[in-house]
Amino acid sequence: MTDSISLARDEVDEFLGDGGTGVLALADENESYAIPVSYGYDPTGPHLYVRLGYAPESEKRDFVERTETASLVVDRDTPDGWTSVVGRGRLEEVTEVSLDSTIARAIRRVNIPFVTIYDRPARELEFQLYRLVPEELTGRRERQSE
Repeated sequence: MTDSISLARDEVDEFLGDGGTGVLALADENESYAIPVSYGYDPTGPHLYVRLGYAPESEKRDFVERTETASLVVDRDTPDGWTSVVGRGRLEEVTEVSLDSTIARAIRRVNIPFVTIYDRPARELEFQLYRLVPEELTGRRERQSE
């Protein structure tokens, strides 16, 4: 059995970098929905940005609209063992109307990889950007044996 220790905020920032991939967990009452996503991270908020692709018949949009608290989980195995970070908070749609200078600067700082995990060509999807405002941003890593 491995033991773990909490990450300090600067370690969380370093681990998340400016973006990567993770799993976004949504919920509609007692029904859950988790999907792999690309994210961008702005430590000055801190804020996490995700780009979601919607097919016309997608149930994902319903879950996004009904979720009160979303979670983004980023984990990775490293040469020193596993590390994971969880951001929990509300998911806000970033629209042109809501795009103030603070959000625009943050979006320029992040790197949201374009990962094609869809069952259809990207040109057939509608994409929307969201910002996760973490109420909690925690990280853990495997404790090395001494």
